[in-house]
Amino acid sequence: MSRSIKNSLKLILGTVALACLAGPVAAQEKITFLTSWYAQAEHGGFYQAVAKGIYKKYGLDVTVKMGGPQVNGMQLLTAGQADFIMGYDLQVLSSVEKGIPVTTVATSFQKDLQGMMTHEGVKSLADLKGKTILAASTAHATWLPWVKAKYGYTDAQVRAYTFNLQPFFADTNVVQQAYPSSEPFQAMKNGVKVNFFLFADEGYPPYGTTIVTMQKTVAEKPDVVARFVKASIEGWKSYLADPTAGNELIKKDNPKMDDEQIAFGVKRMKELHVFDGGDAAKLGAGIMTDARWEQTYKFMVSAGLLKPETEWKKAYTTQFVKDLKIAP
Repeated sequence: MSRSIKNSLKLILGTVALACLAGPVAAQEKITFLTSWYAQAEHGGFYQAVAKGIYKKYGLDVTVKMGGPQVNGMQLLTAGQADFIMGYDLQVLSSVEKGIPVTTVATSFQKDLQGMMTHEGVKSLADLKGKTILAASTAHATWLPWVKAKYGYTDAQVRAYTFNLQPFFADTNVVQQAYPSSEPFQAMKNGVKVNFFLFADEGYPPYGTTIVTMQKTVAEKPDVVARFVKASIEGWKSYLADPTAGNELIKKDNPKMDDEQIAFGVKRMKELHVFDGGDAAKLGAGIMTDARWEQTYKFMVSAGLLKPETEWKKAYTTQFVKDLKIAP
C-alpha cells in the first residue's frame, strides 16, 4: 500500500473517531407554548428564554404564541395544538373537576397579579364599603367572592367593568379591578393619581402566570417538562435582570406594546416581588407548595366555585420545582 493511501486512510479513520467521540447531534425537541393574552412584560421570561437561547441550551425549540380574547388556551392544550399554556389555578381546578386531565407544573409568580385600583384617598381594601366596585363578568367566578367574604362588600356595590376607564376617572367614589401595569399606567398617563392594592398581598391564594400541561405529558415526557420548566424560570431570572432581549420579541409580537409601558410593567413586577417574594425567597423561584394549593381549593369550595369531592391534588405537581432551587 502506498504512503499516500495510508495517509488518506489515517485521515479518514481520525475523522470517524472524532465524530464518534462527539456523539450524535441531538435534535431539538419542538415545543409550542401559548400565553394567556397579548405579549407584554408579564410574559417576558418566556420571550427572554427564546431570545437568549436558554431553551436551546436545554435542547428545546420553543415557539411562543400569543393568546387573546378569542383564544381558548385550555381547549388548544387538550386538542394537542399547544404543549404548554400559561394557566391560572382556578381554571385548572375547575378543569380537573370536569375530568379534564391537565396539571400545573410550575409558577412564574408567587402572587396572582389581580388587584384593585382606587383613587388616592383610599388607604386600604377595608375602606371600600359604600364605594362602587367595577368588576368584569369573570370576576364573579374568581376574586370577587374572595374580597366579598373577606371585607363584607355587598352585591349592591358591584357594577360591570367594560374595560373603559372613563367612569373611574369621572367619579372618585368608583374603584375598579386592575392589573398593576395596565390600568394604573393608563391613569398615570391621564394625570389621575391612584392607589393599587394587590389581592395576593392581602391573602388571595392563587399563583400567577403558571405553566400548565397535560397529565399525559408529565407521565410520558417528564424530562421534557423538567427542561422546559427550568429554562422558563431561568428566562424569568434573566428577564428581570435585563429585559432588553425579551422586549424586542414582545414588541415584535405585539407592536402596540411600547417601551414605556413595558418598563412600567417590569418596574411594578419588581416592586411587588411577584417572582422572588413569598416561598420563592427561601425555596427558589418557580416553587409551589401543597399548603398553598390547598388554600386555593378551600377558597373555591367555600365560595361555591368547586365541588368538595374534586381531586384537587391532580391540578398540580411539585416534582419539577421542589428541587429546582433557582435563586430569584
